[in-house]
Amino acid sequence: MRAKKSPNRSPSLISPTGVIKLMTHAMMGAALGLMFTLALILANPAVAELLNHGGRAAALVFVATMVMTFAIGASLTGVVFILNENKET
Repeated sequence: MRAKKSPNRSPSLISPTGVIKLMTHAMMGAALGLMFTLALILANPAVAELLNHGGRAAALVFVATMVMTFAIGASLTGVVFILNENKET
């Protein structure tokens, strides 16, 4: 059986380990967003055609928007997971 932690201990989200966990979640989200964007471009010819007509800047904005959306979502989910992990232990 594990010993209970003291209630006035700071959450591990602020610790170096928590920051590394949060960065890991963000990187996984960015990788997933990049894979989703590639799959969307390859599977949907209309998206590929729009990006082709928009030029390089449009493609860069599209990919950056998708990657950042997934990274932010994964980071927020990671915060919930890390804080929930602290409550369980």
